[in-house]
Amino acid sequence: MTESQTAVRPERRAELAAGLAQVRARIADACAAAGRQRDEVTLVAVTKTYPAADVVALAGLGVTDVGENRDQEAAPKAEAVAAAGAAPRWHFIGQLQRNKARSVVRYADVVQSVDTVRLAAALDAAAGAVRDRPLDVLVQVSIDGDPARGGALPGAADPQRGLDPVAAAVAGADGLRLAGLMAVAPLGWEPDRAFARLAEVAAALRADHTDATVLSAGMSGDLESAVGHGATHVRVGSALLGMRPALR
Repeated sequence: MTESQTAVRPERRAELAAGLAQVRARIADACAAAGRQRDEVTLVAVTKTYPAADVVALAGLGVTDVGENRDQEAAPKAEAVAAAGAAPRWHFIGQLQRNKARSVVRYADVVQSVDTVRLAAALDAAAGAVRDRPLDVLVQVSIDGDPARGGALPGAADPQRGLDPVAAAVAGADGLRLAGLMAVAPLGWEPDRAFARLAEVAAALRADHTDATVLSAGMSGDLESAVGHGATHVRVGSALLGMRPALR
């Protein structure tokens, strides 16, 4: 990717700055309403389908964390952003196939979407082979416990997808560090109901894994509710970057 492809047009930078100011104000207001300090919540800018130039611009505006959900897009984008001199903290937030683990661990600082023991093992092996420090991992939780969708299942005895076995697999892996949980509010659930349930699951996890304090929850439409229920990271795309380009 050439330098011109990561150059930021002044009008686009102004758009991003305006979106960022609005999102930061929403987070600050949500923290104030919940009686929390503003620095307790980290904004993860979800940049899937947006160009590397936008990531470079956001980094210049003070955004420290960005999220991607497809390795085939994220890997070259991370390389281009690094070549442009920016160094955000990369979060992989999408469904991850085990055969992509070796690629993802080369650029991701955090993988937020681990929901099986097999995936934890694949990431552990890949991280141990190419990284000089453990990879931070969030276990993705299925709030409604529907096995047809992604997410580890709270309270389930399933040895592959039960939340306790997945968390134990991550915590016991030399190449990984169990940092906490991630979840998406299920369709049809009110955000407050979903995130209240997630807060209960997170509290139970911390009883066994005291360092697993990260809670990634909330997106453009429901971040206020997530912050109110203890989210430490919110994942914001369209409210920050504008309408998402169509996937090809």
